Amino acid sequence: MNLGTIGTSWITSDFIQAAKEEGTCKLHAVYSRSEQKAKDFADTHGAETYFTDLDQMAKSDKLNCVYIASPNSMHVEQAILFLENKKHVICEKPMFSNRKEWEKAIQVAEENGVFLFEAMRNIHMPGFRALKESLDKIGVPRSAVLNYSKFSSRYTNVLNGEEPNIFSLTYSGGALVDLGVYPLAAAIDLFGKPEDATYYPVKISTGVDGGGTLVLRYANFNCTILCSKISTSYNPSEIQGEKGTITIDDIGSFANVKFIDDSGESSIATNHPKSDMYYEVESFVSIMKENDRERYQALLKHSSEVLEITEKVRKDNGIVYKADEK
Repeated sequence: MNLGTIGTSWITSDFIQAAKEEGTCKLHAVYSRSEQKAKDFADTHGAETYFTDLDQMAKSDKLNCVYIASPNSMHVEQAILFLENKKHVICEKPMFSNRKEWEKAIQVAEENGVFLFEAMRNIHMPGFRALKESLDKIGVPRSAVLNYSKFSSRYTNVLNGEEPNIFSLTYSGGALVDLGVYPLAAAIDLFGKPEDATYYPVKISTGVDGGGTLVLRYANFNCTILCSKISTSYNPSEIQGEKGTITIDDIGSFANVKFIDDSGESSIATNHPKSDMYYEVESFVSIMKENDRERYQALLKHSSEVLEITEKVRKDNGIVYKADEK
């Protein structure tokens, strides 16, 4: 399967490495608006060719699948272009800015008989799967506090009067959709769609949320999600139940997961042997090879529910993207 990539940041490099590690996808082409960047990136990663024109890239009969890691607001237009040209699309999280974009892209994918995946890596991790299998150990869930707070160097640019993409309403940025989606994705996969969701954002000068607290209300407990790109937390995440507690060191990778009760603690998962993005690539390739519509529909449903919540709670707080106005 010949792979193309859009974007030349570290996350694209990590995805390419994961794809090489998995072995099914061969890097065929990379894209950048800058010819020099495209050439350098292609040389660095061993791509057969590079493009500076997306239309030409999408029409290439040598390309089967594309990974999109451009600014959030650009995802939908680029995804639809490749879907219309019958290319499978793997789109970095958050896949789209709102449900309207999601519904349009899904329709195009279905019309052209191709797959559209959201690269939400943490729910594909072996540690997350092990946690799901061990969740019954805690008995009835009574509280969950899931935390992903990491200071972004690009916030320094904001303090200097600039507006980086990830902190921009124009480019559909903010802490919730960048970091908060990891714990939110985990919560929905573990507990299902909540009865209600309320967000308490910390807005910054660009109009987006630099951080915030998202509360998901379930029938028997609340799940509190803490996210921030303007501060860093060193606390683990916890899922507390009547019979014990599960702790998670890193909600983005689930590399160190433990169960603790009155008798002591035991390990559920430790560092995984492959790179972080390997496991999502493995999942997507398996679905495409086997044409596994059941697993595919489950992933689509999951992405849809995550997006539904992020769109609702940010609009509840007056965080309106330029993409929402279209």
